Amino acid sequence: MMRSAVSWFERLGRTRQILAIAGAAALVVLLAAAAWLVGVPGAMDFADGRKVALADYPGADPTGVPAALAGAGLVERGEYLARAADCVVCHTGPGGVPYAGGFAFTLPFGTIYSTNITPDEETGIGQYTDAQFLAAVQRGVGRHGEGLYPAMPYTSYGYMTDADILAIKAYLLTLEPVRAPSPEARLAFPFNQRWLMHVWSAMFAPHKGFMPNAEKSAEWNRGAYLAEALAHCGECHTPRNLVFAIDNRAKFKGAVAAGWRAYNITQDRKTGIGDWSEADLLSYLSTGHAPGRGTASGPMGEAIDESFSLLAPEDRRALVAYVRSVPAKSSALPASLAPAAPASHRLGAETADALGKTLFEGACVSCHAWTGEGTLSPLATLTGARAVNDPSAINVVQAIVSGDHRAAAGGIISMPAFGGAYSDTEIAALANYVTARFGAAPSRVTEKDVASLRRQAGG
Repeated sequence: MMRSAVSWFERLGRTRQILAIAGAAALVVLLAAAAWLVGVPGAMDFADGRKVALADYPGADPTGVPAALAGAGLVERGEYLARAADCVVCHTGPGGVPYAGGFAFTLPFGTIYSTNITPDEETGIGQYTDAQFLAAVQRGVGRHGEGLYPAMPYTSYGYMTDADILAIKAYLLTLEPVRAPSPEARLAFPFNQRWLMHVWSAMFAPHKGFMPNAEKSAEWNRGAYLAEALAHCGECHTPRNLVFAIDNRAKFKGAVAAGWRAYNITQDRKTGIGDWSEADLLSYLSTGHAPGRGTASGPMGEAIDESFSLLAPEDRRALVAYVRSVPAKSSALPASLAPAAPASHRLGAETADALGKTLFEGACVSCHAWTGEGTLSPLATLTGARAVNDPSAINVVQAIVSGDHRAAAGGIISMPAFGGAYSDTEIAALANYVTARFGAAPSRVTEKDVASLRRQAGG
């Protein structure tokens, strides 16, 4: 009996030892993983050169507004900066009042909503002090100390200067107050624990402020401030890691955000923008279209309309100069883009059944033509567009569902939304036909894929 008891205690001791070793090993793995994640390069670490404090930069101040607005009042400067930061797009719900919030962000673990940033004292920012507003924008800390979710891009806005953020606040306070309570977030445990966001922010969103590169031109540094602090390009165009932090190891390589694909904008010549000319990029940012390259739609189309097209020309040039300096990263997209399709509907790709072709003929051919080169406007051109050459057909599906309107190009073209008229099966068939006829590789979208993409885009 005694021997049996001793044996049991020995086994228990060994079990505890094994569990302790396993626990220690797991802790080591977790710490190593955390170190790897935290060790992700900063947004501008790809560039050689010496970073200096903004006050020590010898050139023209790269923050603030362009030279033409240097003498403008606080509110006018704030309006420009709010446009450069694209605030209105995310803080406006479908059919809602601008800046009154209510836009849904559909995430794998639930849904959150943008907040009201009109001057309403109960539901907006009317009672925010300067310190509270700075904390929310730069560090993701709400007025009552709650952690904000990184759908609010404070990981990028943390680079903004206090002066620029308070100028934006001054502009927002001139708007008409709108009483619009934000819908409650619907998140699964543990993502509904907001206190965890303080831990996340400490690891992945340290508030360091913008540090210009003393060995780069004034134009490059202005472009860096625009791209990284205000326009927050990396929030969509850079992949995220397992804990939803931006992974600058793959900076600007492309990612899927809000159910749309943000394409590779590195200097890779095959899957990025390495073979785009400066004129191509400036045309795309100012009008939402570059001849032979494609037309912006979805979130990028909104960014063109509400932000990039409204920037001063010198700011767009600075933005292009900076983006063109980001090293090439290859992405998993076809290296070559398909040429124009045959003019006859009898030639070219066909689908397994005629549904996709029938839908295209009935609703699309009058604007896009059988060649894909567009008839009413260059903006309707499909040939050469990355979207139709993407075998996932993500953006093709979303454009069919949501439609498109190019306000930045003077409203030259308006594509109706077919999401309410067509079933998921029909949209899948149409998307597969479009990529087969006009792209380098046909897609194999299913009705389940369409349903998932609708949810991700909040549709």
